[in-house]
Amino acid sequence: MPLTGFRILSAEQYGAGPYGTMHLAQLGAEVIKIEPPRVDGRGGGDTARAVGPHFLRDHESLYFQAFNLNKKSLTLDLREPAGAEVFRKLVATSHAVANNMRGDLPEKLGLTYAALKDVNPAIVCAHLSAYGRDNARATWPGYDYLMQAEAGYCQMTGEPGGEPQRMGLSMVDFMTGTLMSIGLLAALMDAQRTGTGRDVDTDLLSAAVHQTSYPALWYLNEGDETQRTARSAHPTATPSQMFRAADGWIFMMCQLPKFWNVLVERLGREDLRDDPRFADNPARLRHRAELTGLLDAQFVQQPIAHWQELLAGHVPVAPVYELADAMDNPWLVETGMLDSVDHPDREDMQVLASPIRLDGNRLPNRAAPLLGIDSDQLLREIGYDTEAIDTLRAKGVV
Repeated sequence: MPLTGFRILSAEQYGAGPYGTMHLAQLGAEVIKIEPPRVDGRGGGDTARAVGPHFLRDHESLYFQAFNLNKKSLTLDLREPAGAEVFRKLVATSHAVANNMRGDLPEKLGLTYAALKDVNPAIVCAHLSAYGRDNARATWPGYDYLMQAEAGYCQMTGEPGGEPQRMGLSMVDFMTGTLMSIGLLAALMDAQRTGTGRDVDTDLLSAAVHQTSYPALWYLNEGDETQRTARSAHPTATPSQMFRAADGWIFMMCQLPKFWNVLVERLGREDLRDDPRFADNPARLRHRAELTGLLDAQFVQQPIAHWQELLAGHVPVAPVYELADAMDNPWLVETGMLDSVDHPDREDMQVLASPIRLDGNRLPNRAAPLLGIDSDQLLREIGYDTEAIDTLRAKGVV
């Protein structure tokens, strides 16, 4: 695997940071989760371990499995001097440190390059926070949904005239975690070349704003503020939206003129092609409501499967599935996007495969670790014997 031999320590929790480092673990890096130890036999670990409603055992959730495949778990209290000492010894054997803590905490806990360069000058320190580490919001907690609200997503999502809507998934978390990993890898390449590491920062709000992409540039340069469109239609191309079939919905996208021509041909609707209201994309945009009505009247006559068979591979089209249909789609099996791993509490646990392929093959997976399962092994690697480990555990450090 391309990242075999690279060790990454990650003081991470919940979604964004763990999602990003999971990609690195699936690519072969040894990703060690630094998790708070249990207190009096209760709690501890990444907060995601306690997120319901589905659990493999107490404090071991299926939610946690979604973000932590292929990793190791070390329980360690970084606030304790003895814990900080263990961490610095691990840094000496590592290539990168990642965290997704509140913006003011990395410096307090000694997770920055300035704090660690004397231990390992080549260490890369990647930070993912809500709002950044160097501004007035550094101490603010923050979550995905807040970023969708402030970056304009909620106002751009949903039906015209309706209430603001967030996306159905925490996409800002996933985008930011991915960006953190890209930055970490770039800095890691440079550190391998130069022997000098650095800090790498990204934050949820910056990532969310960056993903506003072309609508942002339209507004910043032309004052053109993208509005919601009915049927989730594309703002500038049509027909590119949802249409009602006899048994559900399809999403069809004629983003290019050629697809419009193919569509009317396959539908046997040359009358639409010859209609001056629909002669080109600007004309179709002006008459989108009329075109939607005409296409609706045709699509509603047949089920989704009929339109897929007629259009798929010719015009970009997809069924609008519910989650169950999406996961039961035979195409996922055919392309290897579903995988299974063995967990101590569930053999053949179903997980999603990585979307990355190497040499045509999906990346191998193993179940996310039980809390602290790798602590003793990792501590012994850096020189702690059984007595010293027992002492650390008795003090609540590990």
